[in-house]
Amino acid sequence: MFLTITTTGTPERPATDLGYLLHKHPDKAQAFSTSYGTAHVLYPEAEAGRCTAALLLEVDAVALVRRGKGKGRGGAPDAALAQYVNDRPYAASSLLAVALSSVFSSAMKGVCNARPELPGQARPLRVEVPALPARGGSDLVRKLFEPLGWTVTAEPVPLDTRFPDWGDSRYVSLVLEADTLTLAEALRHLYVLLPVLDDAKHYWVAPDEVDKLLRVGEGWLPGHPEQRLITSRYLSRRWSLTRQATERLELVRLAEADESEVEEIDNAVEAETEAEEKPTPLAVQRREAIVTALRQSGAARVLDLGCGQGQLVQTLLKDPAFTEIVGVDVSMRALTIASRRLKLDRMGERQASRVQLFQGSLAYTDVRLKGYDAAVLSEVIEHLDLPRLPALEYAVFGSARPRTVLVTTPNVEYNVRWESLPAGHVRHGDHRFEWTRAEFRAWAEAVAERHGYGVAFEPVGPDDPEVGPPTQMAVFTQTSPKEAKAA
Repeated sequence: MFLTITTTGTPERPATDLGYLLHKHPDKAQAFSTSYGTAHVLYPEAEAGRCTAALLLEVDAVALVRRGKGKGRGGAPDAALAQYVNDRPYAASSLLAVALSSVFSSAMKGVCNARPELPGQARPLRVEVPALPARGGSDLVRKLFEPLGWTVTAEPVPLDTRFPDWGDSRYVSLVLEADTLTLAEALRHLYVLLPVLDDAKHYWVAPDEVDKLLRVGEGWLPGHPEQRLITSRYLSRRWSLTRQATERLELVRLAEADESEVEEIDNAVEAETEAEEKPTPLAVQRREAIVTALRQSGAARVLDLGCGQGQLVQTLLKDPAFTEIVGVDVSMRALTIASRRLKLDRMGERQASRVQLFQGSLAYTDVRLKGYDAAVLSEVIEHLDLPRLPALEYAVFGSARPRTVLVTTPNVEYNVRWESLPAGHVRHGDHRFEWTRAEFRAWAEAVAERHGYGVAFEPVGPDDPEVGPPTQMAVFTQTSPKEAKAA
């Protein structure tokens, strides 16, 4: 990863003052150890008229994986090779932000013991980041930096210059220029906004991150027009932490407007008599809707097809009405995690007799899936390429033929209600498609007609009058044996 900071000067205020501000001598090339590699600071040019400081971060891919333990995109456990082959050594991210705060900590705090007058002086600044992941594109980069006084140039990086038809990558080459900012302000902006644009922190976000965000964002974050997006992404979309930060930022804004201290505003607010109820996560609402539909169908023996890490299986086990629960997934890693979640190795004999996990692909018929009362495909179909859907359809509806089939999938129309989701993006990187309500209904009705099922549709989550619910669910019920045989 590479970042440069350039300033210009005059004989009275030479540009080489940058060395005092950064606490790094322009005549030296220095190296600093970090948790994930080595940070180098050097000066490609250092004259009175122009001075440039460069930060080069060499990432140790092995250390990143060992320390990450599966957290963030750098340590993603999906495939052994993917842990080591990724963009972390080259593209600006939370790794670079942490290196900035570590190597230039005094500069970020606005401290310069040798020249105390320098940190408070605004100076011409030019920041260049050759490769910056921008989840939201150049428009989002401008929305984040321009309100802070920067002139922004964010050029999309093509996927391959030899093949222009492939289009642009999600990376931009960023140049920021400003004349009215101090170096400390510039570094604090970069520290927060680089990982916000990357949207994939390499470390677990703990509650102390709220204090860190408010400390570094002091003076600019409370009034930023994209404050909610910045807060949510910086805190890795952890709802409780985002809410805490938002409330504290609002107190800061009110205090500034009232020209008073935050403590005075906070003390003026009466304590709430009741704790505000947390909204139920959509995943929990989805499982509740599935369990309700299964109870209504009278199912006792249930298949969870594409069971993932076993959350639904765990929920079903709590209800004695479900006497046999089978989780099926193509991923052995997911099944291993599900087994740990369920504590199968410590489960009592009677409880263990109710649950079974096995590997299988839903693109092929499987005699083990026959004879069950109900099957659940929860957030599964959107992970398949469209040409493979007919194979899944036949394996479930044509071969296994449970009496009831529940299918849930995202409603793409609702995506406009997710503030943190860039326009035109699907909710998960592995989603091959996301359907509108009309598209899902057309597919489900065609499947039901071909295989002798009736189908009804139910919303899951808040049913928005304009765009519908966030999740749509189809409940397939097998018709009479005569009709089924004809189908």
